[in-house]
Formats: sequence, C-alpha cells, structure tokens
Amino acid sequence: MIPVGIDVGSRELVVAARVKDKLRRKSFANTQAGHRQLLSWLAAGPKRVAVEATGFYSLDVCLALDEAAHIEVMVANPRSVASFSKALMRRGKTDAIDAQVLVEYAERMPFTPWVRPSSGSLELRGVTRRIRGLIKTRTAEKNRLKSAAATRETPAIVLDDIRGTIEHLKARIDRLAAHAYELICTDAELKRRYDLLVTIPGIARASAVRIVAEIAALPADMTIRQWVAHAGLDPRPWSSGTSIEKQTRVTKAGNKHLRHALFMPALVAIQREPAVKAYYDHLVERGKRPLQATVAVMRKLLHAIYGMLKADAAWDPSRFYPAFQSQSEDLTGGKMA
Repeated sequence: MIPVGIDVGSRELVVAARVKDKLRRKSFANTQAGHRQLLSWLAAGPKRVAVEATGFYSLDVCLALDEAAHIEVMVANPRSVASFSKALMRRGKTDAIDAQVLVEYAERMPFTPWVRPSSGSLELRGVTRRIRGLIKTRTAEKNRLKSAAATRETPAIVLDDIRGTIEHLKARIDRLAAHAYELICTDAELKRRYDLLVTIPGIARASAVRIVAEIAALPADMTIRQWVAHAGLDPRPWSSGTSIEKQTRVTKAGNKHLRHALFMPALVAIQREPAVKAYYDHLVERGKRPLQATVAVMRKLLHAIYGMLKADAAWDPSRFYPAFQSQSEDLTGGKMA
C-alpha cells in the first residue's frame, strides 16, 4: 500500500507519494480536470491517501478519490496534522512540506477511512450553513441600523438602504429555510431524525434542521464519544505535577457548526425542561460557572440525541437526568407530579 499525502489549496493540489523509499511530488489544479489527472497519476497499485480537511476545497477531490476502487482516503483533522508536524520537528511550512507530512501521517497514524456522505445530506448541510452565514450578515446590518439611527445626522437614504438590505436578507433566509425543510421531508431517514429532534424541549424547526444537517453527514458507525469530539465538546483537562492545575475547558477542536447549533437549544431547554434545569442547577451547585454548566448541558443533549436516534425513541426526561426522577418521586410519594 503506497502512502500518499495531498495538501489542498483553493487552486492547487500538491501531492507527495512514497514509492520504493523515494518521495515523489507533483502538483495538479484543484479542478475536475486536475482531479482526473491526479487519478491517472495514482493509477498504478493500491494507494492510501491522507488529505487534510479544508472544507469545500477538499470535498470534491475526496469524492473523486473515493470513486477509485484502488484508493483508500482518510480526511485528517488539521489540528491533528499540525501537532504531528510539530512532533516531527518540521521547522518550515510550505505546500510541499505539508504534503510530505501527510505522507508520514498516512504511514504512522491509525488510518480511518473517509465515509462518503449522501448527496442529500451534503446539499442540506450546504444550505443550512449558507443560512447561518446570511443570518450573521443580517445581524451585522441590524447593528449598523441601530448605530446609524442613533444620530439624526444620518441621511434618510442610508437608513432606507440598510432597512432594504435587512428585508432582502430575510427573504433569502426564508427561501433557503423552506428549501432545507423540503429536503428533509423528501428523505425518510432525515425526516425520522427531524421528527425525533423536535420532541426535545428547546429544539424547534430551525434548530432541528441545523442539527440534522450536521449529523446526517457523519458515518453511521461513529460512537457517542466520537460525536462529542467531532463537535469539539470533549473536556480538556490541564494539570501537571502539584503546581499546575488549570481550569478544564472543552477542546473546540471540531465542527463549530454543530456546536453552535446546540447552544440556543441548551439555553431554552434549561428554561423549559425541568429535568434539564435540574441537571444545570446541580452543576452550578457543584461550583460550575453558568457558561460551563450550559456547555455541559449541550454535551448531554448531544448524548441524548445520539441515544434517541439509535433507539428510534422520542425525548424522555428521565433518561436525560435520572436523578431528577428520583428527586421528584421522593417529593410526590413515589409518583411523578
């Protein structure tokens, strides 16, 4: 199995392969024509390819490589590759060096094959991420309108223009949101996941669509620990000896879109679902700060979503925080209020 590393840029693919203990390098355009040339160059013998995740720029080349029967593809986390490069004592950083690092990464690190997402899940994810971008732009425009309206010296035409931009953005967001929901309704599996998610207090239509879009592209055999790590919600302890003891934080080394999609549902669930509120209060009583406790609720909600989808079961507060059920039974003489 010949190890190959591909450093992906917006315009160029820098490829390195170790053949008979010699490193070969070549560059290709990051276009469909360039992908065909790359496949032709990799035609002889089985290959194990490591590609660093770069979002949209790496997606098409991974799809092209995945279609070749003799090629195995692994999409590596950029943070993991950066740490691996530091361990190799690489002092420089160029596309050629990065490609060589990926060759060694493919040789030495555990190889996790990339699982091609379905076309529907990729389309849904693309639409929801675009919606998120437009919402951020609309929020910025609303802030500009507030600042501009604070002084009477702002020309009326400027205020009208900002208001028009906000209205235009809202129309585009609504159109994309309707399309995203249609995509879910036309796919039985996506609709099943959506229907289960909206049974959770705090998750309404918009949040459910975003969460479904992000988890739909994940491999079916991922564990809940891998889900949590993928979302960047895994705790990172930081201590050494007896003198260094830093506060535990989440890594944030994962899918920021999934992490952001869980934040507002966690806040709403803390307010509306007694079991979630009890769990939150329990953490605060133990010394957690409000934000830390909210992040813990996000992580536990992700656990709950994973279990609900696996069991095909609706929201059950007693499974989210069993201690809350015990407390309620003690207060009501053995029955839930």
